Amino acid sequence: MFKGLTDYLDSIIARDPATKNRFEVILCYPCVHAIFFHRIAHFFYKKGIILISRIISQLSRFLTGIEIHPGAQIGKRLFIDHGMGVVIGETAEIGNDVTIYQEVTLGGTGKDVGKRHPTIGNNVVIASGAKVLGPFKVGDNSKIGAGSVVLREVPPNCTVVGVPGRVVIKDNVRVDSKEEVTADLDQVRLPDPIAWELECLRKRITKLEEELIYREGKDKNEVI
Repeated sequence: MFKGLTDYLDSIIARDPATKNRFEVILCYPCVHAIFFHRIAHFFYKKGIILISRIISQLSRFLTGIEIHPGAQIGKRLFIDHGMGVVIGETAEIGNDVTIYQEVTLGGTGKDVGKRHPTIGNNVVIASGAKVLGPFKVGDNSKIGAGSVVLREVPPNCTVVGVPGRVVIKDNVRVDSKEEVTADLDQVRLPDPIAWELECLRKRITKLEEELIYREGKDKNEVI
């Protein structure tokens, strides 16, 4: 148990350059406190003692700003950076070594019963403000860009950005150009699918304008 705790603390230190030591992580990181409360709440939830589990999860939400339903299944070494505004739904499943930033939602899209929240694979990064909504899987080693809204399954080793979310990098290669790119989630230089569409429209309009000018000049016997 002690080894598991030290491994968890060390994994946070490895992912957050602002961290200096294990004591700082234990005392100052809300994700550690939220996971501690969730383990207790999940224990009661599995025993069918729902009210107690919900009370514990609400207490955790009040203290940490992180809302994790006691029914959610969370793997090892989850790191929720900053944490404020994170919401994880009842049927969500999270794998090992996942990193989640502030204001992320792992939610549903309606009032369906049963599995209605996403399954997050191992070593996934979900950046600030992203919303992953629905009962689908985000594959291992994938990354969700800041502010993205993901509504369908994400294959392994992909980067998704945009609203709605689109795969822009797969297996370390940009989907549109086959240009090799870094696999890390660079939240500043992520490809922008909306910008690509606008650029395509701009080029198309320019071509149509040139064609129109040519036809008008030809009809008037003018040299273009």
